[in-house]
Order: sequence, then C-alpha cells, then structure tokens
Amino acid sequence: QVQLVESGGGLVQAGGSLRLSCAASGIIFRQSVMGWYRQAPGKQRELVASISSGGSSHYSNSVKGRFTISRDNVQNMVFLQMNDLKPEDTADYYCNTIYNKVSWGQGTQVTVSS
Repeated sequence: QVQLVESGGGLVQAGGSLRLSCAASGIIFRQSVMGWYRQAPGKQRELVASISSGGSSHYSNSVKGRFTISRDNVQNMVFLQMNDLKPEDTADYYCNTIYNKVSWGQGTQVTVSS
C-alpha cells in the first residue's frame, strides 16, 4: 500500500528555519525522483524542490538558496531543510514522486509570521 507521511511543519517567525520529513512506503523509493510541493491558500499546488535517486537536486526560483532537499534511500525518507523562511512560504507542504505520482499524503502545514 502506497503511503506518504509528511511531518515537521509548524509556526515560525520570518527568518526562521524548519526541517520537513516525508516517510514513503509502498513505492520503489530508491528509483524514484522525489519532490516537495506546496499549496498556499487559494493557489495551485507547486513543485518547490526535487531530488533524483542519485541525489541531484533542483529548486524553484522562489526557494533557491534557502531550501535544501535531501533523501535517505535506506530509510525511504526525503527531507526539506527550509532556512530564512518568509511569509510567502506559508503553505501546506507535500512530498510525492515527480513521475507517476501516487496518492497524496495529508501534508504538513507551515506558517511563517512576519
């Protein structure tokens, strides 16, 4: 059974940091390109970072230089270190594969206060 479980969100002041975690099961994780997505209120879900099975990463312009994606292919987990958070980073954050997406998890809420 496919399952994605995100955690690590919370309320933080602008300039602060959070580390999100995603535990994946039911997929061939080590072969999957994984991504972190976010959806702000009233907006479409967007991809903010991705990481290949070999560790190559890509970022959206809005988070480049502030967020770092990483993965653990033994624990089947993907992480998102978020530094220098801004109010516009406020959103629900989700992980999923980039290709052949699976069922979305419940996400984790990030709120950045100014």
